[in-house]
Amino acid sequence: MTRFNAVLAVALCARASAFGVPSRVTAARVSRRAVCMSNDKAVVRQYFNTEGFDRWNRIYSEDGEVNSVQKDIRNGHQQTVDKILAWIDADANIAEKTVCDAGCGVGSLALPLAARGARVTASDISDAMVAEAARRADLAPGLAIKPEFFASDLSALSGKYNTVTCVDVMIHYPTEEMAGMVAHLASLAEKRLIISFAPKTWYYDLLKGFGGLFPGPSKTTRAYLHPEEDVVAALAAAGFSTRRTEMTGTNFYFSRLLEAERD
Repeated sequence: MTRFNAVLAVALCARASAFGVPSRVTAARVSRRAVCMSNDKAVVRQYFNTEGFDRWNRIYSEDGEVNSVQKDIRNGHQQTVDKILAWIDADANIAEKTVCDAGCGVGSLALPLAARGARVTASDISDAMVAEAARRADLAPGLAIKPEFFASDLSALSGKYNTVTCVDVMIHYPTEEMAGMVAHLASLAEKRLIISFAPKTWYYDLLKGFGGLFPGPSKTTRAYLHPEEDVVAALAAAGFSTRRTEMTGTNFYFSRLLEAERD
């Protein structure tokens, strides 16, 4: 169990005992939940440092050899990135602003933000992803200030940034952890938070149940869908109001994109 999860368990136990819930029962439940959280993170970290890195590095490379499903996911992810950049370009005020890109992958968003003059700090749970993002930054032309890349669990991120982005990461977080994740990201954002997630609807639930939403024989991580109203409520609880939304849907990629600003 990580230090973060242990502290969370203690805090929840203390809160429960204040309402008369037997502490040993609550402690057991919270401990199991915290262990599940820790296990999920461990699985995700291992996956994206090994077989997952090779697969997703090819998907996120324009010239990487991929099958038809992976190509569809590549196109969908790029559409999401392009929509974020369209918002940024429309506002025309990102130059010299600080940006935290949480779950940066191979730098698909961090690098074009840096090319627009943003001061980008980018992290990922995978050391392999971070190393590849840094390699791509070294090869990218015209970057006056390269992003700072480092490996980190999202919950360990700290600091203050004008803008925080978190693209296609929430799919790895269970619904019961989503609000806490959004709250933590919001605590890092001085002005703007941009997040994307796989929306939970009856249709996407059905596809996921049949294995059509997240195909692949070697898939080793869980995939979580989130109701949009719950994400919006979590943003509101953190003091943010949704400003713009977009939806990207291809055959195998589904992502709701939200931009929220601090009230």
